[in-house]
Amino acid sequence: MAASMLCRRTAALCGSFKKVPSPCCGVLLQTASYNPKPLWLNITKPYIPDRDSEKTPEWQKTAHYDAKLYGRYGSASGVDPTKLWPSHGRLEKIIAEETEWQPTLETMLENIQLKEKELAKKRLEKERIIAANMANMPKMVADWRREKREAKRKLKEEKARRDSLLAQARERFGYAVDPRSIKFKEMVKEIEKEEKKKKKMMKRRLKEEQMAIPVIPPAATSTPATS
Repeated sequence: MAASMLCRRTAALCGSFKKVPSPCCGVLLQTASYNPKPLWLNITKPYIPDRDSEKTPEWQKTAHYDAKLYGRYGSASGVDPTKLWPSHGRLEKIIAEETEWQPTLETMLENIQLKEKELAKKRLEKERIIAANMANMPKMVADWRREKREAKRKLKEEKARRDSLLAQARERFGYAVDPRSIKFKEMVKEIEKEEKKKKKMMKRRLKEEQMAIPVIPPAATSTPATS
């Protein structure tokens, strides 16, 4: 089947050539004559689309395309230039866009002055804050040093308390106890409970002592007898 199809195509191709007699070679093959269709375009005249035709695309019926035609061909385009002027609504929209995106020179100068005033205000506020902080710098440094001393003192006290608890645990159990163990934690709870009891007893004793002190009334002042 493939061979027969190839033969038919070869025969058709060979049929498209014709033999031409030649004085020197006998027969000369000449390709088949080709007659192209003429271009139905009028290049000498401008192309003006037909608005009433259904074959004319919609984008060639717009006012924008009419403006392009008038700008390219002028009055030869057949476009009425009065129709190219924007309507009142479109004109107001264009003016509003120009006012927003293309302000006048006076408006631009006013905006620049407002921005400069705002920057100057921010700079003055920043300078005021810096001056106030510089005035409070000695106090801030003293507070920072005091906080550092307090932190060191607390760390020292915590370390001393931890060492004391470890020593007590070593005396109670007879060996070094891991501070993360349950025995050590239970011992710490017992010691804290005893310390709270001692503090309560001390407060009660101080209160009883204050109540036991006799209150001496102020001495009455004697007035001299009049004769």
